[in-house]
Amino acid sequence: MPSVVDRLSERLNDAEFLHGVMPAEWEPHAATWLAWPHNERDWPGKFEPIPWVFADIVRHLAAGERVEIMVGSAAEQRSAMRVLKRADVRLKNVHFHRLATDRIWTRDSGPIFIRVPGVGKRLVALHWKFNGWAKYKNHRRDAKVPELVAEVAGAARVRPMWKTGPKSGHIVLEGGSIDVDGAGLLLTTRECLLSKVQARNPGHSQEDIEDIFATYLGIKKVLWLESGIVGDDTHGHIDDTARFVAPGVVLACYEENRRDPNHRRLELNYQRLLTMTDADGKPLTVIKLPMPQPVIFDGQRLPASYANFYIANAAVLVPVFNDPTDPTALNIIAKCFPDRRVIPIACRDLVWGLGTLHCMTQQQPKASR
Repeated sequence: MPSVVDRLSERLNDAEFLHGVMPAEWEPHAATWLAWPHNERDWPGKFEPIPWVFADIVRHLAAGERVEIMVGSAAEQRSAMRVLKRADVRLKNVHFHRLATDRIWTRDSGPIFIRVPGVGKRLVALHWKFNGWAKYKNHRRDAKVPELVAEVAGAARVRPMWKTGPKSGHIVLEGGSIDVDGAGLLLTTRECLLSKVQARNPGHSQEDIEDIFATYLGIKKVLWLESGIVGDDTHGHIDDTARFVAPGVVLACYEENRRDPNHRRLELNYQRLLTMTDADGKPLTVIKLPMPQPVIFDGQRLPASYANFYIANAAVLVPVFNDPTDPTALNIIAKCFPDRRVIPIACRDLVWGLGTLHCMTQQQPKASR
């Protein structure tokens, strides 16, 4: 006999029943989901410090919410526990779950939670298709992350499917490609969702994608920026470029150095945001967020950005890069979150894996406000 969650999932699988809302990241969390780092090829020649960076992140998260960590084996869990204990992590707020992953970028492989009227206190976990950013072939383990997360969270798991456009099937979407303000606005880039390069949903139009956002995430208006930052192998994720910090308020990355290739693309995004309005036609509040100096390792420019911060219950964790601009960026973000501690996390090593704090985390909101 199917469980209540299974029956609910079957009923909600038809998009006409979904009128949910994706909560903003600053709304209360029940937990944050992570995958423990294990793939040394993601940090070639520089893996050794990565678990210690993770331990520092978990220490700050566990001070304000439950932390759910995926590990591939019992040996990996024991190793993670040793690191966390030495780093003085509040272990009673840390829970381990057995699931081998390909990488640790849970923002993109994990589900997106929404609240749906009529479902009561139960969350709905949207299980988007994950295809390795339409670039990497080794993503089959990561594609199973939503199943585990939904099961542990007791959420109804729904696989969003195309019902319009030339092609049917499971919709591809990564959490890092969008950002929402919880009041009907969504930020994304054309480079990521509409480009023919690393195309997630080829054959589907901007209108098709906007319909999906309206149906599954409760979005009233999509704000399309042009492109992401240089060095981003996802081809344009928004979470390195511009982020909501309150309804209708956007932190927009900006590069002052005209010789830097980020200058022109971020200037275009900034000017476009200044002309945009919220769902009620009111102008957005747009705040400039500086970029660090280019972070280059082994001849490769890395996607270092202060916008890849993560908003937790008790703190905002901000990536820093041992850069003169670090204090300026921290002060700007702190003014946006006066009720939370703003904590710098050293990410010059972590970003060698082509992501930082927001990329590695996925929030599980509280089921009811």
